[in-house]
Amino acid sequence: MSNRRTGLILDFGGVLTTPLLPAVLAFEQREGLPQGACLTALYKDDEGVRITSDLERGAVSQTEWNEFAGKMLGVPADNLIGRIFGDLRPEPLMINAAAAARRAGIKVGILSNSVGLAPWDLYDGYELERLYDVVVISEQHLLRKPDPELFEITLKLMDLPAEECIFVDDTHAYVQAAEQLGLAGVHNQDPQQTVATLSELLGVDLTAS
Repeated sequence: MSNRRTGLILDFGGVLTTPLLPAVLAFEQREGLPQGACLTALYKDDEGVRITSDLERGAVSQTEWNEFAGKMLGVPADNLIGRIFGDLRPEPLMINAAAAARRAGIKVGILSNSVGLAPWDLYDGYELERLYDVVVISEQHLLRKPDPELFEITLKLMDLPAEECIFVDDTHAYVQAAEQLGLAGVHNQDPQQTVATLSELLGVDLTAS
């Protein structure tokens, strides 16, 4: 029996887009903030971690998060998420690889922790519903990665067992969470290397146009 995997699940930000960190650092520079200000205020401060997790689960709105984070950072709240991530661009190597996988008969899904869908939509212009077989945005399920239930929901929608799927994320902890459920995990740090790894795991040349 072939061990060939038939499902590929991709994170969005930092996988189908350019990396998050350079975008955040550019935002800090534009706003006159010290380097690392966002990380300190929103990912190391207990209250910042809580409200960001709530945003990803849909428990607070993007506007509410903007107000909180604006006060934490000492910057205007207006469209703050959009300003932080405004430099993100599509990552063509990964987008093309996903398209090649689908052409080869592999189901390709998206599993993304949300940053809110309004008033600024991170996913705008990426045609997720058209280009991918399954799209799971965390806030729409009131869960967030690394919650196992969110992975289980994604697998159910993919109609595939964990053992037949590969999960790609730029956050190592989320890759580990997927591996604990039986998925093959790939930590995306360099798109070219990720595409090469996926090509080997799937038995398909994902660089083919």
